[in-house]
Amino acid sequence: MTYVHFFPLKLFLSATGNIRVDIFLPFVLFLGHRALRPDSFIQTMEETIKIGTSGFSFPDWKGTIYPPGIREKDMLSFYEKELGFHALEINFTYYTLPSQKSLAGMAQKTSESFEFVVKSFKGMTHEIWDKETRARIDNQETFKKFKYGLIPLMEERKLACVLAQFPYGFFPNRENSSYLQQFKTEMGDLPLVFEFRNKAWLKEETFQSLEKSGIGFCVVDEPKLPQLMPYLPRATSEIGYFRFHGRNPNWFNVPLKVRYDYLYSERELKEFVPGIKEISEKVAKTLIFFNNCYSGSAAKNAAQMAKLLMNE
Repeated sequence: MTYVHFFPLKLFLSATGNIRVDIFLPFVLFLGHRALRPDSFIQTMEETIKIGTSGFSFPDWKGTIYPPGIREKDMLSFYEKELGFHALEINFTYYTLPSQKSLAGMAQKTSESFEFVVKSFKGMTHEIWDKETRARIDNQETFKKFKYGLIPLMEERKLACVLAQFPYGFFPNRENSSYLQQFKTEMGDLPLVFEFRNKAWLKEETFQSLEKSGIGFCVVDEPKLPQLMPYLPRATSEIGYFRFHGRNPNWFNVPLKVRYDYLYSERELKEFVPGIKEISEKVAKTLIFFNNCYSGSAAKNAAQMAKLLMNE
C-alpha cells in the first residue's frame, strides 16, 4: 500500500477555469511504503514526487493564476507560498546562459525544500553544428560557463537536475550517440535527464545506454503525431521525469504560444496516474512538470494532477 503525505496549498480551480486562492490542495506529495507520523515520515521518505510548471513568469498568468497587479519580482514567492509548488523547471536558460546572480536570487526567494530543474542552453543541444560545414562545434567553453552559472543552486542543494532537450532533427546515429556521452562527461557528476523529440530514439538500446551512464529519461506527452515521441513511462536513473507539453496538433512551424495552447481534461490526466505511480515506486525522486503554459493551463493541470495522485 502507498501512503501519501502532502504539504497544503491554497489553490482552487473555479468554474471558469481560473485559479482562486481559496482552499487547500496538495502539490507536493511524499510517497512511502510504511505508515508513519507526518513529522517523521518526511525525514525517512523513500520516494518523492514533486509537481511544478515549466516556467512561472508569464504575462498571461496575471489575473488567471496570479493576482492582476502582481509584480514580476514577487511571482516566484507567490508560486511557492500561495500556489504551493515546490519545484520549478527553469526554461530561460535555453535562450541565455544562466548567471550566478539570477539563480542565486531565485534560490533566496524559495524555501529550503524547493528544487529547480535547469534546462540546458541551446548551444549544448540545438546549435551544436556549424551551419555551413555541418561539422560539430567545439562547445566545451559553453559547458563550462553553463556549469559556472549553476553554482548557487548547487551550494544551496536546490538543483534537482539539468534537463537537456534535443531537437527533432537530432537522430540516433553513431555521431550523436557519441555526443550524448560527451555531454555526460562535460557535466561530470551533475544529475542529468535527456529529452528526445524524435521517436527514433525510442528503442531498448537507448534505454540501456542511459541506464549505463546514469542519465534519466524524460517521459513526454505531446501531440500524437507520427514524428514525435509517444508517451512511454520508463526510468533509467534514480530520477523519474515526466513532462507534459499538451496535445495541440498545431505543433510544427507555429509560434510557441500556439504549440503549447492546450488544457488537459481530467479524463486525459487520469490516464497518466498509473505510469507515474509505477515509476515513483522504482526511483528516489519523481519530477512532474507541465509545459502547456499558455493562459495558465500548466498550473491548472498541475493542480488537477496533484489531486488525482492524492486520491489514489
